[in-house]
Amino acid sequence: MALVLVVDDDPDIVELIQLNLELAGHRVITAGDGRAALDAVQRELPDAILLDLMMPGLDGWAVIDQLKSRSDRDISEIPVFMVTARAEPQHRLRGGIEGALRYITKPFDPAKLADMIADAIEPGAPPEPEQRRRAQQSAMEEMNRRDRPAPPRS
Repeated sequence: MALVLVVDDDPDIVELIQLNLELAGHRVITAGDGRAALDAVQRELPDAILLDLMMPGLDGWAVIDQLKSRSDRDISEIPVFMVTARAEPQHRLRGGIEGALRYITKPFDPAKLADMIADAIEPGAPPEPEQRRRAQQSAMEEMNRRDRPAPPRS
C-alpha cells in the first residue's frame, strides 16, 4: 500500500487518521506542524499527504505552496488532501486552486480517507498534475458561478 504523511497539530486527529489508514494497509508517518511536514518529505517521500490547514508556525497554505512550487517533480506531484475544520466555501475553493486534490472538512468519516487516497494513487489513476488541474478548474468554475450577478427577476 501507500506511505501517507499525516500533518495535524491535534494528536487525537493524527491518531484517528493513522489508525484507520494503517487498518487499510497503509504505512503512516506523522508531523505536528508545517515545518515538521516539510522536513518529513525531505527524509522520506510519501505517496500522499493529509494536511491540516490551521497549525502553528507554517500553516497548511504555506506548506502546500512550498510543495507545489518545488521544481523537484517527485515532491511537487505528491497528492495533497486538505483535512480541516475550516468549512467556509472560500477556503474550500482556495484549497482546490492551491493544488489540493480534495478538501475534507472535520468531522469526517476516517474510513473514507483510505478510499480517497487509493483513488488518487492507484495504478490506473490519472497523474497527479492532471488530477490537480481538474481540481483547480472545478474550483475556478465554482468561483466564477458564485461571482456572477444574479439574473434580473421579471
